[in-house]
Parts: sequence; C-alpha cells; structure tokens
Amino acid sequence: MSSTIFTSANYDVSAVFSIPSNFTTIGDNAFLNATSLTSITIPASVTTIGNNAFQNSSNLTIVTFEAESILTSIGNAAFRQTGLTSIEIPNSVTSIGDYAFYNATLLTTVTFEADSSVTSIGQGAFNNSGLTSIEIPKSVTGVGTQVFSDTSALHTVTFEADSSLTNIGNNMFNKSR
Repeated sequence: MSSTIFTSANYDVSAVFSIPSNFTTIGDNAFLNATSLTSITIPASVTTIGNNAFQNSSNLTIVTFEAESILTSIGNAAFRQTGLTSIEIPNSVTSIGDYAFYNATLLTTVTFEADSSVTSIGQGAFNNSGLTSIEIPKSVTGVGTQVFSDTSALHTVTFEADSSLTNIGNNMFNKSR
C-alpha cells in the first residue's frame, strides 16, 4: 500500500477495513488521522507496517492479524494515539518501533504469540499506555529508553524464562507505578 494513501482519512467509506490479501506493506502514514476507522484486518501477506501508519486513528479499537502472519516490523508510532484496548503481536514480528503504541491510553493488554521472534522493543514503545501487565518474550535482546514511562496502571512486567535480554534503556519505568 503506497505511503499516505489514506492520510487524514476522515472519510466515511467504512469504519471497518480489510486490506486486500495481495498487499505486503502498509506504508508510512497510510491511515494517519483516520478517525472513522474502528477495525482493521491485516492479511498474512503484510511484512511491514510503516511509521505512523495508524497514528491518531483514535477510534481504532480492533486490529486483527490473519493466521500465519509474516509481519516482521511494526514501525515507529505505528499505533500511536489509537483506541486499541488489546493487541496480539504475531510471532513473526522481530521489531517494534519507537513510540509504536505511545499514548494508546486504552491499551491494557499486549500479548505475544507463542514462540515470538521479537528482538527489539523501541524507545517509548508503550509510553503513556494503559498497560496493566506484560510478559516480555525470551527472544527480546533490547528494550529502549522510556519504554514504560508514564504507564501508571502498569503493575507487573515479567520476562519469559531463559530471557535473552542484554540491554535495558534509561528511565524504563519513569513515572510508572
């Protein structure tokens, strides 16, 4: 999907959107400010969600990844300031970008599919989110600065057994519980 195709998409085409199954990329800013969007299904063929792809899509509450997803990258601020309440990250994802879920204040649950491949969680990825608990997969080697800053409801962070974590950024829990 080309970059900025739906930028500032305050259109009323449909509040529910399914991306065609032949798409491999959701480009930068693709659904930026798409305030009418409430639900989206991302086909298994998509490998990359670009920077700011769904940023400020404040009514987006449901993101569904089709089975056998080959998604590898969630871009910077991809789901920043969305209305998501929960999300399951496909096990094919290797990186979560900086501020990917920043200011997603309703996001209380993030789960990773079994046998996760995530190796890096970017700076401020869950900053000012509504997370209450999270289990970091053993595949993660690095967590960026301020990942959980201003996440006042967060009470439990668990690292999966046999964790590969070698780097934790500064102020990981700044202004968190």
